[in-house]
Amino acid sequence: MSGLRKLKITEMNRLTADEFKEADKLPLAVVLDEVRSLHNIGAVFRTSDAFLINRIYLCGITATPPHPEMHKTALGAELTVDWKYCKTTQEAVEELHAAGYTVLAVEQCAGSTMLDEYCPEPGKKYAVVLGNEVKGVKQEVVDMCDGCIEIPQYGTKHSLNVSVTAGIVLWEFADKMRKVLRC
Repeated sequence: MSGLRKLKITEMNRLTADEFKEADKLPLAVVLDEVRSLHNIGAVFRTSDAFLINRIYLCGITATPPHPEMHKTALGAELTVDWKYCKTTQEAVEELHAAGYTVLAVEQCAGSTMLDEYCPEPGKKYAVVLGNEVKGVKQEVVDMCDGCIEIPQYGTKHSLNVSVTAGIVLWEFADKMRKVLRC
């Protein structure tokens, strides 16, 4: 027997919703470019809550809270993480640029940087754009971004689910930003 015991929820010392709202967030925003699936949107909210992400931009056809199907996956994170709706993703990117963010599309592009090789600079603000489940990040949006990051993949498939992508990218950024890694 290993002696390991699952923690009870009361032992995890998680923030309350009010404490979350007041907590210092990472200088990191997520932009959802025409994401269709309510489950994907909910998962991005939940992951953003887990890593103290600053804000989510919901763009175009991307649904906004409240929505019961989104809530099934978000489990209330849609109530804690700040979000904003923009009619177009371009509008969100323009707003982020004006606020001093470096905006990066998560997309397979000529000249993209592999996620494991990307190092956020201390003191800078970042936004990552995640694309539609079928078409990815629109080219017009990629054209507006400061760069592209790509998740290395070694199998036969050329893409990952939006919620899985969000989990990987947000963890990598949160980990590096908290450690203030320099590459």
